[in-house]
Amino acid sequence: MARMKFICDAERCIECNGCVTACKNEHEVPWGVNRRRVVTLNDGVPGEKSVSVACMHCSDAPCMAVCPVNCFYKTDEGVVLHDKDVCIGCGYCSYACPFGAPQFPSQGTFGVRGKMDKCTFCAGGPEENGSQAEFEKYGRNRLAEGKLPACAEMCSTKALLAGDGDVVADILRNRVVQRGKGAEVWGWGTAYGKQERKQEQHQERAREGTKS
Repeated sequence: MARMKFICDAERCIECNGCVTACKNEHEVPWGVNRRRVVTLNDGVPGEKSVSVACMHCSDAPCMAVCPVNCFYKTDEGVVLHDKDVCIGCGYCSYACPFGAPQFPSQGTFGVRGKMDKCTFCAGGPEENGSQAEFEKYGRNRLAEGKLPACAEMCSTKALLAGDGDVVADILRNRVVQRGKGAEVWGWGTAYGKQERKQEQHQERAREGTKS
């Protein structure tokens, strides 16, 4: 059985927030909640990187470990979901999650913020697949329709990958091997010549200058 996972290729992410918009539109996520967000590191300085972040559907999910009412559960495909009918809105999962995935749907004092909301990997919830009740609580169940999460399908640069963890890991591994490292990631070597060739040209000019 496949284990569904997300992987974001930081070398391809352009911070367009298309994944964020696709998620909110697909599931009609309430205002103030972002099941997915784009985080930029070292913003505005050389070497900045952007990463699309949501629930990573951990194999050993800390949210499941701390929930006092055991509202979290894991599907056969490894997707971590929660039952909003069981959730008491205590927020323990929000504190435990290193990615900040579980969120309160509204502002206010403790106890009146509502049931927690999080990324579902477009897998719906415990209600019947494709039912109106499922959509209203958890959004559209794209996995039941044989589709991948909307965020990954809408990514214009294919930085965000979703699917079987082994498959997406192989895709990213092949990318890393083929594109090299440093400036070569962006094809500078193809556009301006390899560094070794530049050094050879510099040495040739130096020798010609010595002869003259």
